[in-house]
Amino acid sequence: MILGIGNDLCNIERIGRTLERFGDRFLDRVYTPIERATAERRANRVETYAKRWAAKEACSKALGTGLRMGIVWSDMGVVNLATGQPTLMLTGWARERAAALTPPGHVPVLHLTLTDDHPWAYAVVILEAIPDPGPPPSVVV
Repeated sequence: MILGIGNDLCNIERIGRTLERFGDRFLDRVYTPIERATAERRANRVETYAKRWAAKEACSKALGTGLRMGIVWSDMGVVNLATGQPTLMLTGWARERAAALTPPGHVPVLHLTLTDDHPWAYAVVILEAIPDPGPPPSVVV
């Protein structure tokens, strides 16, 4: 079942100006170490940061809070699966909020899609609850 949906449109040039003006102070406040490492090794560094900004905004909307109620930027981190597919890893209050929204017997799952077309970066997040599969079965050898 879908628990929340969020989207966000972000201006890439605005993120670029913010990076120029505030540098590490901005990066440390908003992005996780994984996000920073990902962005810094890419040729399209600013676009990468802008898409992650949009993802955080969209995630906060899917959680039903916006950026209030204790969620901080770094509680929501974009990570890429081995396939390259982006997803979100929640920590802190964002993780607690997702758990609180999830009905008993279910686990929260976040779906994320990102895109950019200069000067815009866009993200959509869907928070879903799926039945808890329980612990993996024991293997007898």
